Amino acid sequence: MEPYHIHQPIRFTSGMYRLNDEPNFNYQLCRVIHWNGGTLEDVRRVGRQIHSSADWKRALISLGNRAYKENRIAPAIGYYCMSEFFMEDGDADKLKYYKRATALFYAYYREYFTGDAPIIERLSVPYEGVRLPVWHLKPEGQPKDTILLHGGNDSYMEEFLFSVLYLRECGFEVYLFEGPGQGGVVRVQGKHFTHEWERPVGAVLDHLHLQNVTIIGISLGGYLAPRAAAFDKRITKVICWSVFPSFLGSVIGTQGRVLETAFYAMMKLRARTLLNLVFGIKCKKDPMVNWAIRHGMYAYEATSPYDWAKKLEAYDIRPVAHRLTQDVLILGASADHFIDYHKVSQEIDAMSNVRSLTFRLFTEQEHAANHCQVGNTRLALDTIMHWITETNRKNSEIAGNTRS
Repeated sequence: MEPYHIHQPIRFTSGMYRLNDEPNFNYQLCRVIHWNGGTLEDVRRVGRQIHSSADWKRALISLGNRAYKENRIAPAIGYYCMSEFFMEDGDADKLKYYKRATALFYAYYREYFTGDAPIIERLSVPYEGVRLPVWHLKPEGQPKDTILLHGGNDSYMEEFLFSVLYLRECGFEVYLFEGPGQGGVVRVQGKHFTHEWERPVGAVLDHLHLQNVTIIGISLGGYLAPRAAAFDKRITKVICWSVFPSFLGSVIGTQGRVLETAFYAMMKLRARTLLNLVFGIKCKKDPMVNWAIRHGMYAYEATSPYDWAKKLEAYDIRPVAHRLTQDVLILGASADHFIDYHKVSQEIDAMSNVRSLTFRLFTEQEHAANHCQVGNTRLALDTIMHWITETNRKNSEIAGNTRS
């Protein structure tokens, strides 16, 4: 296998596509293209054939095999990696294809990670009996800022390769890490999620002796990052790369107002048996609900759908949002199929003591209206970098005026 040869500048694909009628399948297919190295031609060929998790598995493995046979290693990595996304937890192929994808990734992109002065330094941080993987990238010259970046509910650090390279190219020092419940930390090491994200973040900051960092949390990271910042003032700026006031609210909010009201009433009454029955009926009718609940039970170590819902209640920024005193940026998407961007008002109201708060809504006209701006990653990154630079400039001016 011929390795990928480093070249500059970093380029991104963009566009919002209708590849499948089911919103989550469609979104994840776009993610395969824009974040995981797939091609529109390949994905479009199989998109309409996917109607179930089993279809997804077959289609993505088939694409991976074909791309690998044709020596198209970058898309093969993406197809193998994302093939396990909708697999049942416990399916032996889930770990098999995750390991195949990551092994290919580090072999194919090895020029970034090897040599006397690699562009990406691979580190690990001890945390509660496991090791958290970290990538460290330093720009040429004095860094404009130090960024600590992490994903969300179902991310892989490898899919952010070109995002962190782009941040480095633009002058930022970057630490990218996987925490409990994410990537290889849960798949290989078996460490599941915690809502107390200040614990893994604190371990990273302590071990690497970091101060004055900007934290960026992607997707569920829109809750996790501000949660960490609420308890750790070594974080001076917070970027929520998704509106995410409440995990449970986001999940139930997609089911309509009537069901949402009924659900919360049953949760208040602790109607475990009834709720498990309702969840069971929904799972039989909707394969996406079935996957979400079964995967959620695994990732959050719950024994039933009701217990999973109780676990998600803890992933709510509002009870601790008053502790945030940093500058905060929240990125929203006008056609996000996971989260109603109007819920950002809950975060704005709760973050009563922040130094500043900026909300940026991305639109379909920008090809960035889907979750986490997958359709236009460069625009999101440019927005983030501009906000960091302007916030640092304003804070420096304020500090200068105060001293004078």
